[in-house]
Amino acid sequence: MTTLLEYTQVELLTLSGPEFRRVSTAPPRQPTDDEIPIIDIGSIDKDLEARKTIASKVRIAAENTGFFYIKNHGISEELIQKALSQAKAFFDQPIEKKQLASSNNDGWHGLGSSQINKTETRDRKETFSLRYNLSNDPTISDPETLTTDNDFSWETTSHLPGFQETTIEFFKSRLTLARKIIRIFALALGMPENYFDDVMTNPGADGLYTHYPATPVDTLENNGDVDVGIGSHTDIQCVTLLWQDMSGGLQVLSGSDEWLDAQPIPGTIVVNIGDLLQRLSNNRFKSTVHRVYNRQPTSRYSMPFFLGFNPDSVCQVVPSCIDESHPALYGPISCGKWHRNRLELAHGKPISP
Repeated sequence: MTTLLEYTQVELLTLSGPEFRRVSTAPPRQPTDDEIPIIDIGSIDKDLEARKTIASKVRIAAENTGFFYIKNHGISEELIQKALSQAKAFFDQPIEKKQLASSNNDGWHGLGSSQINKTETRDRKETFSLRYNLSNDPTISDPETLTTDNDFSWETTSHLPGFQETTIEFFKSRLTLARKIIRIFALALGMPENYFDDVMTNPGADGLYTHYPATPVDTLENNGDVDVGIGSHTDIQCVTLLWQDMSGGLQVLSGSDEWLDAQPIPGTIVVNIGDLLQRLSNNRFKSTVHRVYNRQPTSRYSMPFFLGFNPDSVCQVVPSCIDESHPALYGPISCGKWHRNRLELAHGKPISP
């Protein structure tokens, strides 16, 4: 007997007004291998042909659901676990300590301080974020001589042994990986692999630690309503790299409008397309709606990294994505202005540049 699916809709805020996506009311299902594939990128530092092989697999994933896992990504498990330990140490502090590490952009943002989808509950998570600046860029030879605009004071975390050093080291490793992935995306779009290099010299990048508190056992036992960890949304920038613990809870909207359970897979990082890259690909690559619920009696931790392009760069649709049948759907745009406007839309207030 065939089961008829029922549907509702999710509302998303965009710069041109609200958009609505059809969503099945069925429970999340397991994705097929094609919907969220696992791609081995162990040969990414070999020759161009090896990278083209990776790019061909990435292109299929980017044009399908826009989500995929990568394995053999080059970030050591030791560093990941060190970063996770630092995240836990930070979030385990009393709120008074965490508040000291709060600033306009970097640092701590408390539980319920965001609501990424205005039609859903406030986001039941807290974060520690670190923005890009020249001093944490591994391509800069002598960062100690630089004057940066970082508004975060590491003194507020100096009582946590190794927190600053590990957080910066982890940021650098993810920035290095994200730049390699963008080169793969350039190949996947039929362009030279260095096509985006000039707009990645001082990118709009953010590295986060995220904590989703446990759900009370009585709520779980009574099938009570659980606030969303982070509401239904698409990512703003070009690409997101996500490490997630084994708690589960990441849900991705499929091309058939069903929620997919993007389960954690040991040794992998989740990669997904953001809105800016969808725009630059003339909608060839998919920036897909996703959300998180922590339906566990224990905390959930994740560590996402968001990569955009240089704030002072103006980007436009990639030439290989335009022809007589597919004119450019979008005009040129300042990458920094795009990011600020989208953040202001999400937060409902001006954001410091």
